[in-house]
Amino acid sequence: MAQLDNFLIQIFHNGNCLQAYKVFGAHVVKEDNIEGVRFTVYAPNAKQVQVVGEFNDWNGENHTMEKYNDGGIYTLFIPGLKDYDMYKYRITTAADTVIDKADPYAFFSELRPGTASKVYNIDGYKWSDSTWMKNRTKNFDKPLIIYEANLGSWKMKKEFTEEEDGEFYSYEEMIDEIIPYVKENGYTHLELMPLNEFPFDGSWGYQATGYFSATSRYGNPKQLMDFINACHKNKIGVIMDFVPAHFVNDAHGLKEFDGGYVYEYPDINKRYTEWGSCYFDFGRDEVRSFLMSAVHFWLEMFHCDGMRFDAISNLIYWKANKELGINDGAIEFMKRLNSKINGEFPGVMLIAEDSTDYPNVTKSTDINGLGFDYKWDLGWMNDTLEYFKKDPIYRQYDDVHNKLTFSMMYFYSEKFILPFSHDEVVHGKATILNKMWGLDGDKFKQTRALYVYMLTHPGKTLNFMGNELAEWKEWDEKKALGWNILEYPAHDAFHRFRKDLNNVVLKHPALYEKDYDPTGFEWLVVDDKQQSVFAYARYGNSPDSIVVTVMNLIGNQHEGYRVPVPKEGTYKELINSEQDIYDGCNFVNGKALKSVKGQVGNKQDYIEVNLAPYSAMVFELHVPKPKAAKKEPAKKEEVKPVKKAEAKPAVKKATTKKAETKKAETKPVAKKTTTKKTTASTKKAAAKPATKAKVVVKK
Repeated sequence: MAQLDNFLIQIFHNGNCLQAYKVFGAHVVKEDNIEGVRFTVYAPNAKQVQVVGEFNDWNGENHTMEKYNDGGIYTLFIPGLKDYDMYKYRITTAADTVIDKADPYAFFSELRPGTASKVYNIDGYKWSDSTWMKNRTKNFDKPLIIYEANLGSWKMKKEFTEEEDGEFYSYEEMIDEIIPYVKENGYTHLELMPLNEFPFDGSWGYQATGYFSATSRYGNPKQLMDFINACHKNKIGVIMDFVPAHFVNDAHGLKEFDGGYVYEYPDINKRYTEWGSCYFDFGRDEVRSFLMSAVHFWLEMFHCDGMRFDAISNLIYWKANKELGINDGAIEFMKRLNSKINGEFPGVMLIAEDSTDYPNVTKSTDINGLGFDYKWDLGWMNDTLEYFKKDPIYRQYDDVHNKLTFSMMYFYSEKFILPFSHDEVVHGKATILNKMWGLDGDKFKQTRALYVYMLTHPGKTLNFMGNELAEWKEWDEKKALGWNILEYPAHDAFHRFRKDLNNVVLKHPALYEKDYDPTGFEWLVVDDKQQSVFAYARYGNSPDSIVVTVMNLIGNQHEGYRVPVPKEGTYKELINSEQDIYDGCNFVNGKALKSVKGQVGNKQDYIEVNLAPYSAMVFELHVPKPKAAKKEPAKKEEVKPVKKAEAKPAVKKATTKKAETKKAETKPVAKKTTTKKTTASTKKAAAKPATKAKVVVKK
């Protein structure tokens, strides 16, 4: 019998293995100078295991696997097999029933509706992304604008009908389709819905069978490697969706794999999810090694730059129900997984899709956190969309107004990503555009304003494909996006707006450098509830790196609305959601706005801003350079003996410096982070504009 890697087997059994895929599965090898395939499987409850496939006419009598030691592992070398040969494991259970199972560690699988595994040599791909891999980071202080996509339905060669299957583009064909699009439109990362093998298209990959098998819908694993390599060449990161909570209960998959409960809970009360799938048994060490190895596999073999973990609430609490208590086994699993993966891949992002209020999800495991790098802010998503659904007449009331401000009360407790994901545009929920209040024109205006708010709010962002087109129809995995709607001016203008808005973020460090630092954000107008006007500042690392966002979220138009600003200078409008090029009314701030002395709220300077109905805009501070700075040395030398002449510029310079220092000191950190103080100060800011600004009510 061949010698397997006993060290990997040992740590597999104690739940600490990251590379179980190097032992288990079908490996193309040469043994005793004979080329063939080494099959190894974990089936602790089996009486007997055979390898069956095309090569033996699905008769395993001559290919019975040998038991390796006493740990429930079976192995067999079969000479002469080649890539793409189909196979399964034929297992005789303890009850003497015979079942055929796909390989849990298979590197490739038969195209659905087929269920067989395929031999595939996963090794030997020649990557050319070393510079990218060396320089990638977790992007905490860098722009991170994620484009979430379903690779099959982004574009289609032929859509599905009731009579016929559709036709997908391949991994290689998508290189020239989606990568240039993502790059041109200002996204930094592409998040792909699960590409592990799954039997049912309608599950979108979230009910998997092949955790080590790139789906055959779009090609083979090395073609997927080509795709990711091309992304990296174009400076696009790739995030892979991964489902650690549960697996599909199809007969050929992991469920009751060897007649016993290898991957799922033995207790029927813990076993099944609300979707009818099976929960992984997170208290079992071999299951922990299986899942940790699957994550490692996608990072090591496919060079993924991040993993987004689905349904983390189902790991934290039993059946995602807080009343049922914390699942301690799953908590331990997540800590172990994240600690080990962070150690091996320090530049990879680990992202939790978690809807609970469980604390310290993005804190280090060293301080008893779960160890994720980011968490989706689903509370922000729900509150924000609820606000924009409301009739504007109700937006003045606390319970609605506060939905747009509440996020900053808790934001720095975790490292949040703001998501408008696929989950928000399916199952009758309506698209982002169609969620907005009002008629078509009002919906477009508010959707543009919504995205200014999203992209300038602290945190990184994620948007599902089609959101940037202002789609009317919900996403359907059987149909391509509605690219034809770009023939209509309103949609084409919106598409341009989203591209330009992304580029505003990319070019202005104040909008990403201090996303998770409380000193990077400050409310300027937060309590003007009657007029539904909001303003806030974002700060970068440089003292003059300041961006101000102003939003008017009802149908009134304001001329000369006084907005307090954090620093004296000129404020240039970078983008306005109502510019005519975006199909807006063009009531904008075409000229740079010079700040005016005078207290508004708790600031000593303000700007007078034109606010169109349902509009949002972004300003950048430009600080004037000191006058005649270069002439001062010559002047000092000339008048050195004269005390008065010497004193005059010195006093002037000292006064200026003192004033600048005083202004800088009016922006203490406490006022940025303490909601009580910020609210109090900005009540004045909200009250003053109403007496100064000209207001035109739009009926």
